[in-house]
Amino acid sequence: MRGRKPKPQLYLIDGDDDPGSKSRRKPKPPTCPAHLSPTAKTEWKRLAASLHLRGIIGDNDRAVLAAYCQAYGRWVEAERKLAETPLLIKLPSGYIQQSPWLAIATKQLEIMHKYAAELGLSPVSRSRVTKLRSHEQKPWEFGSRPADAYLKPRY
Repeated sequence: MRGRKPKPQLYLIDGDDDPGSKSRRKPKPPTCPAHLSPTAKTEWKRLAASLHLRGIIGDNDRAVLAAYCQAYGRWVEAERKLAETPLLIKLPSGYIQQSPWLAIATKQLEIMHKYAAELGLSPVSRSRVTKLRSHEQKPWEFGSRPADAYLKPRY
């Protein structure tokens, strides 16, 4: 007899019809873009896997997560520079000006806040973010209308 042996029915109870297909079925989280700063890459590694497991991000959301992580990296860099320099700088003309690092840190926090809301990273936005459709479910299993409604003629 050639070919694989028939599978026992227990695999069907678990919802897996082929024990070797688990790695093919589960998509991997999006890969980290190479252009990110080292701090941004660390943030990517921290977030990408958990957001992907929760069904919040997929391959199409790579740019949104990259933008958030890059803003995070720039914010961390600006905060480090702010710790080394004073908040107010006296110019050669005698005027006092706030540190440019403060403006950069503030702007990056604003950008992070916008992307965090889209990714569901804050407690308030977490309740508003919907999960991606599962790759195992059929398109007609979503929506408010049953599958038969799509098959009926509309005349």
